[in-house]
Amino acid sequence: MNARERFLKIARFELKDELFIPSFFQWFWGEAVHNWVEKEGAPRQILDLERCHEYFGFERVEILPVNMSIQALGWGIDPPYVPPYSPLFERRVIQEEKTYNLVIDEAGRRCKVSKEHPERMPQWLEFPVKNRDDWERLKEERLDPHDPARFPAWWEDRVKCWKNRDYPIGLGVGSFFGFMRSFLGLENLCRMYYEDPDLVHDMGNWLERFEDEMIKKVLKDVRPDFVSYWEDMAYKSGSMISPNTFREFMMPHYKKLNKLLRDNGIDIILVDSDGDTRELIPLWIESGLSGHYPLEVTAGMDAVELRKEYGETFVLIGNIDKRTLSTDKRAIKEELEKKIPFLLSKGGYFPALDHFVPPEVSFENYEYYLQLLKQIAGKNK
Repeated sequence: MNARERFLKIARFELKDELFIPSFFQWFWGEAVHNWVEKEGAPRQILDLERCHEYFGFERVEILPVNMSIQALGWGIDPPYVPPYSPLFERRVIQEEKTYNLVIDEAGRRCKVSKEHPERMPQWLEFPVKNRDDWERLKEERLDPHDPARFPAWWEDRVKCWKNRDYPIGLGVGSFFGFMRSFLGLENLCRMYYEDPDLVHDMGNWLERFEDEMIKKVLKDVRPDFVSYWEDMAYKSGSMISPNTFREFMMPHYKKLNKLLRDNGIDIILVDSDGDTRELIPLWIESGLSGHYPLEVTAGMDAVELRKEYGETFVLIGNIDKRTLSTDKRAIKEELEKKIPFLLSKGGYFPALDHFVPPEVSFENYEYYLQLLKQIAGKNK
């Protein structure tokens, strides 16, 4: 049984007590990896993402190099994963201060970016869409789903390779909250649900058409093994929108796209959102989604309890508390032993941290975590 077959069987609850550490869901802050190399003597090969995954022994999971994002074409992603597209906006520094730069980013947002930690979350100050005129202008000038740059020039050659692959491939299929929040800002979007719902509906309908067209273009050439939405629509205390708002503004679009996917044999439909998503999971399931990551521990997410609640119906990815890796080996062992044996025994689970590996984690602890994960999984068989 090859890696692709194992991935699919685990995700469909047909294979249990099986460890599969997918490369796509293993995330690192760049600062952490640089610390490992420059301060702890880790091999320099891990500075390259693909070689980093190989070094740690992750299972190969490739994401199709199709730019479904409408935030920015090619923003922050290097080959061979995504070809060098042009961004929606040219990133530029408009004001320089002692500790930060004032920047217009690739999505047209004005923000403050730390000079000391430029890769960390910026402070957003202004967004490109404030009204219908802004939206119409942005949609017309910068958000063309037919832009040939959304597919790499070497797409046809890779399609031939993917047809005989022995590893899983996935497709990012967009968003119905995250993208709008990026254009409007969270506060503006939440107000607009009530003050200008027609505009939000118009944006949702356009996003649905955009994503539908892109998915159909991909399906003409290759069928992904799974797809993933990006939403980030929850915070530590719960969902950023109410269930009624979700049902009105998001669920109809999810249902249409997920029917298209399932009609084409794609039944592993994931969603990426930080925060406490427990209120959202039943809504996602009703909308046709079948899995979720990264299951943030600090927001109260518990994969063991979720598995008990949802049984063999919902794929779970992540939920290993990243904070324990910056403490000691005893804490790491306790975290893994209370989750991994049970989760692997039930199937439908892929191990990963509950977000990026933070800079506070040592190389020694990270290697210990992976070794122990494999050891526990071996004992679990």
